[in-house]
Amino acid sequence: MSAILSADDLNDFISPGVACIKPIETLPVQQADNSNPYEVTTEEKAAASEPPPPASISLTDCLACSGCVTSAEAVLVSLQSHTEVLTTLDTHPSLRAPWLAHNGTNGHTNGHTNGHTNGHTNGHTSNGTEKDMNGQNAEGKLFVASVSPQSRASLAAVFNISEVEAGNMIAQLLSGPSGLRSGGHQGSDFTWIIDTNAMREACLVAAADEVTNALSPEASKITPKPGSEGSIDATPKAPILTSACPGWICYAEKTHPYVLPHLSRLKSPQALTGTLIKSVLSERYNVLPSQIWHLAIMPCFDKKLEASRGELTSAAWLPSYDQSQEKIRDTDCVITARELLHLAAARGINFASLPRTPLPSSDRTPFPDPKLDAFLFPPSRRKNQSAAAGPSGGYLHHILQTYQAQNPGSTISTVRGRNADVVEYSVVRGSETIIKAARFYGFRNIQNLVRRLKPAKASRLPGGKTGVSRRPGGAVAAAGEGVKDYAYVEVMACPGGCTNGGGQVKVQEVEEVRVYEGIQEANEDAPAPKPGPKDQKEWLAKVDEAYFSGTDSEDEKTGGDGDQHMANGKANGNSPDQDVVDGISRSRMKQLMAHWADITGVDQQKLIYTSYIKVESDVGKKKPSDMERVAGLAVTAGGGW
Repeated sequence: MSAILSADDLNDFISPGVACIKPIETLPVQQADNSNPYEVTTEEKAAASEPPPPASISLTDCLACSGCVTSAEAVLVSLQSHTEVLTTLDTHPSLRAPWLAHNGTNGHTNGHTNGHTNGHTNGHTSNGTEKDMNGQNAEGKLFVASVSPQSRASLAAVFNISEVEAGNMIAQLLSGPSGLRSGGHQGSDFTWIIDTNAMREACLVAAADEVTNALSPEASKITPKPGSEGSIDATPKAPILTSACPGWICYAEKTHPYVLPHLSRLKSPQALTGTLIKSVLSERYNVLPSQIWHLAIMPCFDKKLEASRGELTSAAWLPSYDQSQEKIRDTDCVITARELLHLAAARGINFASLPRTPLPSSDRTPFPDPKLDAFLFPPSRRKNQSAAAGPSGGYLHHILQTYQAQNPGSTISTVRGRNADVVEYSVVRGSETIIKAARFYGFRNIQNLVRRLKPAKASRLPGGKTGVSRRPGGAVAAAGEGVKDYAYVEVMACPGGCTNGGGQVKVQEVEEVRVYEGIQEANEDAPAPKPGPKDQKEWLAKVDEAYFSGTDSEDEKTGGDGDQHMANGKANGNSPDQDVVDGISRSRMKQLMAHWADITGVDQQKLIYTSYIKVESDVGKKKPSDMERVAGLAVTAGGGW
């Protein structure tokens, strides 16, 4: 199989900046040995004679450095790969239900009231991070995986199966008897495989509320304090920009910090899944966050960057966290659809031969909280988005439908921009425009968007007016002159959206994968020509077809009476009931989020929202000379000149 990552795969590449710089602060190495053998050697001289260690650059370093403006696909890392998944599984035995060690209780003392007291029994400290729990092996881990529908769609297109069958095969690989556990050193596998569509529903409701709150008259009167534009408690200003795409977020933080006040504070489904699992099991059921290992299977490599953010760790939500404790990531590892195939191959498993049927419901370990168990694992699978919602989660579509439901008689109008990845939407009723929004996919379009959001510079001439920057022409609102009139903009780094993510199986790899999996014979007589842009476009259409075809039909139920999904309300967005939008009950989602906060004792804001930072750059600034650096290091070490 082909290499996982190469420069040819980058479809959201901007342009290379200066080389990434992570200096190694050591004294310079002596070039010649002119020392006297009878001379006493000091520690400073001994340290100076040793060669500096090799630089080790992690994703965390990449997030903190603005020496480049490329996306995460340009970074090869060791701790965010299928190899790391196998290493972790081989090192740690699986913990199936560690909370049962408490004889069915939640592990809290009798002083626990309404889920808000964090004192634990059996020698646990209040933060649950210092001692082993109730005789459980300290090296054991509870393995949890979350799978995006876009990744399932990519594999479905490769193997000519339905998106549902692809999801069943992934579950069989991660948890089935013929999957990873069959060849592992510890026999470890994943206890839960969670469909991120569950958390997506919560994200959609929260996104609609965020827009409504930001457009309220009260919010317009609030002026954020300088430096707090990207904080978790700051209300974003219109137009609100989607925050679910980490490539776009990284780009904004490093190159256009003036857009930080516009970014949605909402966590992505990937991050929200990790926060939910770890916070509930930690604060309610006495399972250490470090004992829960969350793997996310996502459509793009940029999700590895998201998992590496310091804002998405236990430090953000653990009530008793202090700076001396280790930060536990909400998502420990991210792999893509392509890497999932490498994961199976490394274990000697033929992915195509895995059963296409769901795992037996009798073997499932229920989530300890019944309400959250019904939410995460409904008896019938959740549907994917409709074609009108797009392939990237449907944030914009859900917000438009929410406003439409709140304004009976209104309709949604659509105007295409300069290309298929720029579209303007309006909710109108008669001659009244209730709300305007837009979709900008791909970095070329994103660059045009942020350029129009850039604050105008005041004229330096005496008596001059505020300067207006030149803006390129276009089809939508005279090339987006009305960008600041939008209430919401769905921004995604990849052209075509998330189904075209950098981690999806590409058209040039399909034949190779099929031959490797034994479902197609190699054609050695006439090698196929290298696929072109047209072939990739046709392939993306096939992936989109698999994604949009995912529905909750009768033959896809995994058991139960199906009441769980129907509790969301009617299956369409045309219900006169304003509470139900596209089959999602807003009140039910809010009740679940309130229940989550109640049983953990953590404020909803810390659970659901996050913050952003401006990444300062030293590129172009005067750097100290070698002499100045050595002098500084010498003073730091207690010496001097």
